[in-house]
Amino acid sequence: MESLLPSKPLPADARSTPGPFASFIRFVVCGGGIGLLSSAAVPLLATTMPWAVANALITVASTLLCTELHALFTFGTGRRPGLREHLQSAGSATAAYLATTAAMLILHAVQQSPTVLWEQAVYLTASGLAGIGRFLVLRLFVFAADHRPGTTRGALTLARPALVSAA
Repeated sequence: MESLLPSKPLPADARSTPGPFASFIRFVVCGGGIGLLSSAAVPLLATTMPWAVANALITVASTLLCTELHALFTFGTGRRPGLREHLQSAGSATAAYLATTAAMLILHAVQQSPTVLWEQAVYLTASGLAGIGRFLVLRLFVFAADHRPGTTRGALTLARPALVSAA
């Protein structure tokens, strides 16, 4: 009886890129899973070094790991990310961090002593919105098909007016 699985990996042009909904679910699973692991790793590492250093190390490691997972699994590029993708992904993670930090600073500016419930509501809302924004940036720009070698520019290309010579 023959196996239902192919014996060789599919060539790059035969792979299908997951659609937006499937990519978003994968993004949440990968990012959320790594986020949960990170939240457990920081306090463990903080037993051997200052908390801020442990948090920074885990943040860098988790961002690198997430970028690898997003390239291979979430967005189905079929290849590992290069330096450009890692830098752009880190930039989008930094923007998300700044957005959640700004939301918390605004909350504390508006309410001197907000309740834990308010803090959680504001943080989770800001984090969710930042996550959606990060997903869109990664899907449309960082891991878009038009950045991959051997592909043509897709729907993101804006029409450019033709240059007319004055001859």
